[in-house]
Amino acid sequence: MNRRTLLASITALPLLLGLPAFAQDQAKPHDGKAISVLLPPWGTLPKEMTDRFTSETGISLDTQTLGWDDIRTKIVTSMVAGTAPANVTEVDWSWVGQFGSAEWYTLLDDKVDAALIADLPTAAIFKFDGKLMAVPYNNDFRILIFNRDHLDRAKITEAPKTPDELLAAAKAIKAAGIAEYPIGLPLSATEGSATAWYLLTKAFGGDLFDAEFKPLFTTPDSAGYKAMSFEIEALKAGLVDPAATGLKDVEIQELFKSGKISFDVAGWAGNLAVYSDKAKSQVAEHAEAGLMPHVGPKSRTFGLPGAVGIPVSAADPEAGLAFVDWLLKPENQMASYAALGNLPTRTSVLEKLNAEGKLASGDVLLQQAALVEPLFAQGTPGWYPEFSSAVASTLNQAAKGQISVDDAVKQIAEAAIAAQAQ
Repeated sequence: MNRRTLLASITALPLLLGLPAFAQDQAKPHDGKAISVLLPPWGTLPKEMTDRFTSETGISLDTQTLGWDDIRTKIVTSMVAGTAPANVTEVDWSWVGQFGSAEWYTLLDDKVDAALIADLPTAAIFKFDGKLMAVPYNNDFRILIFNRDHLDRAKITEAPKTPDELLAAAKAIKAAGIAEYPIGLPLSATEGSATAWYLLTKAFGGDLFDAEFKPLFTTPDSAGYKAMSFEIEALKAGLVDPAATGLKDVEIQELFKSGKISFDVAGWAGNLAVYSDKAKSQVAEHAEAGLMPHVGPKSRTFGLPGAVGIPVSAADPEAGLAFVDWLLKPENQMASYAALGNLPTRTSVLEKLNAEGKLASGDVLLQQAALVEPLFAQGTPGWYPEFSSAVASTLNQAAKGQISVDDAVKQIAEAAIAAQAQ
């Protein structure tokens, strides 16, 4: 074989094998790179997935895990100082107004495939001034999750459909000695407690603000007032654990998994995957979902999706974008759901999981998903973090008996007006 023939044979070899020339290099354009990713516990991927990410992309992954509140603090502190907290970070729905106005995140409209965005209904929540600043990976909306065994033993045949029915069911379960504190609600001075109050405000048929952001929750006949009264009355009646004043939402989840509570009232929809996993939950055979109890013609809930974004000061944004693209692949959305309970954000993936019987309480989840509303119809305002902090601390004071519900809602309204004026 002469030299020309040999070279021709070598050049043709990838074609004969059905592979493009230099396939290995093309498959891993970021080979040898390293990035850091800052995510909350529910977004922190298991080692099997991070190892696979490195194998498929060539990028080493440094995963940093912090609580929700701590992540926001780190992002704000870092970005004000002109440094990046990580190459890729969590971007919560509630931070969009603040972070968007500060121009802290790389805009992704021309960097993410349009077909992917079309498959992500909640992507609209992460647009600021019409521009996409993060891509949702966690389809978080709230739904009632209950222990079917507890209801059966208390001779309750259906999931509660109204707040009054929820209280009645909890009283029956407690009276039967099945659970000492049947209702799981966080009442600590944390975002999870504020979220539960927002949800219950919708359950009672109302909203927090009108179109001009005027508070709607200060009078006894308002939904927000009734929602807070519901929480405090359930606590006083012994239906909620007194220790809830120091518990976060993730700790309420642990109580449900252990079988100590009957209702996760502000349940994360994706958590049904975890609650139904025998390796992670003691109530795997009994965890079910019901539509959020409601006053009015239909159940109501709102979306709290989590997304990933790339800070403008982050090094190597292309490698960060490779992680974002990888995380949103169908197989990785399904793996994250199975391992962490992160409900997929892609409509096509949700439908596939349900069709295959892999979506716990799938029909109810899809029914509730169709009723998801934004918390703020006008979009999340930049002053939301200050408002939410006031809600969490004031609700905690009311739960501890330090102030009345009447005083609490008035303080929250004053805080909202002050935050808007800044």
